[in-house]
Amino acid sequence: MRLPLPQYDTAKRHPGHIAEVIETSTTEFLAQCLEPEDLSFPAMPPFGSWVKAYDEEAANQIYGVVYHATTSPLDSVHRARALGMSLDELREQQPQIFAMLKTEFRVAIVGFVPMEASRRKKSEMVLGKRSYQHLPPRPPQVHQAVYRCDPKEVVQFTEELDWLRTLLQVSGVPTESLAAAAIREVYNLRNLDRDWLVGAGRMVSVLLKDDYDRLRMILSQIHP
Repeated sequence: MRLPLPQYDTAKRHPGHIAEVIETSTTEFLAQCLEPEDLSFPAMPPFGSWVKAYDEEAANQIYGVVYHATTSPLDSVHRARALGMSLDELREQQPQIFAMLKTEFRVAIVGFVPMEASRRKKSEMVLGKRSYQHLPPRPPQVHQAVYRCDPKEVVQFTEELDWLRTLLQVSGVPTESLAAAAIREVYNLRNLDRDWLVGAGRMVSVLLKDDYDRLRMILSQIHP
């Protein structure tokens, strides 16, 4: 049985802090959502959305794309059962239900940005200017915080398109749908930048030049 994450003063929590790493590997990590303040389910990050985690020891900020999410009981022995109630009825009659469930999501790592010492204050670390669109030397460690990416960060990181190669190599997931979802997300964050979208389409065409069926599936799911 996996115990719930310890909860701290939510008033001190960064608004973008949504989860904590509970399992990690070279290419991906698993995160558990933090419990909300009210009686509701944790906000599940959308498929294809961008998140980040910080590897303190290596001083790298690691970027990834959400490719799988689940909500399930904390107790792996007992399954949830249908109660025939609305969310409001559950809050009134079965409020303990919300504390008995956990929401987890898996993230495919697509790159990282090294941190560097601040020019104003050497003891502070700030985000470096150069991004790397390949796997970092090591993934984020267990219990590291996971944040939603700021739109400006996503826009800056996706100036180059090599991260698409990494996404198309993720195993055990519908990579065509994942790539399309990530492209749609970035396209919206870029305020419908059509030039960028055309460039992304060309990159996918190059990567899948020998697999027309996969290429067609991705392009059919990108609907500007």
